[in-house]
Amino acid sequence: MNRPDKLQSAARPDAGATTLGVTSADARIGRLAIRSLYREVALAPKPGLVTPLSNGSHRDMNFATFLRSLVALRDYFPAITACGRQQPAFAALQQLGIEAEIAMLAATGGINTHRGAIFNLGLLCAALGSLLREGLTITAEAICLRVETQWGAEILASSTNLPVELPPSHGQVVARRYGSGGARAEAAAGFPAAREVGLPAYRAALAATGDAERAAVQALFALIAALEDTNLLWRGGPDGLACGRRLAAGFLAAGGVLADEWQEGAAVVDREFMARQLSPGGSADLLGVTLFLAELEAAEHACV
Repeated sequence: MNRPDKLQSAARPDAGATTLGVTSADARIGRLAIRSLYREVALAPKPGLVTPLSNGSHRDMNFATFLRSLVALRDYFPAITACGRQQPAFAALQQLGIEAEIAMLAATGGINTHRGAIFNLGLLCAALGSLLREGLTITAEAICLRVETQWGAEILASSTNLPVELPPSHGQVVARRYGSGGARAEAAAGFPAAREVGLPAYRAALAATGDAERAAVQALFALIAALEDTNLLWRGGPDGLACGRRLAAGFLAAGGVLADEWQEGAAVVDREFMARQLSPGGSADLLGVTLFLAELEAAEHACV
């Protein structure tokens, strides 16, 4: 696991720099982003979502599709971390994100596997680069708030000036249709759902079970129950969103991953999601954010 003291030492302008301007610290942060996204897709059970054992509610993608996407994104996260060290305007980050989306779609045959992750984790990696440049302490809170303070206003403004290179995402369409804030509002506010829902649920379950994968399942269900998930809105409208949130809340009320038969309870929810063709993609994206922040937090504690 990457240790923050090593990240700090590598944050000097000449530390480990390559001809492309990507430092060894940027490369380690990029690997951490890919690791977090792999943990998210490899996690099971996940209601309605792709896992190594199931396509969930999806007919156009499977676990292998996600792996091809992750390979295509390996260079993106170090590059946007390096860009963040220059503390640029949001437009520079957005351009890197567009290029990453094009690479993702080429690798997956046009299937959107990681658009949300490109946006969310790209911003967090850039924020990490910005903090490291200033030599500041790396915490989950600091990273999220750096996104808000440095690029929040520009992120919100960008929602009315979307790039023409790519079609609008389901989240963008739903945001217009139902007035939901979506990923841009979440990022511009410093990822409050990840900070206030995902991370606390993950930490509590990890402390209670010592099992990082069970903790990730608990965090996912907590996010589904709390979030206005635009992918649930896209697939099921307001009724689908309400149903998904109710099912997730019921799982948590029954004890979540602390219950003796928690896997069966999660499987019941999964079957309900698939029967209704629901997929909580927005919550899955924020689980990726949660896991990324939790990994950084674990590295920080290892240095104490």
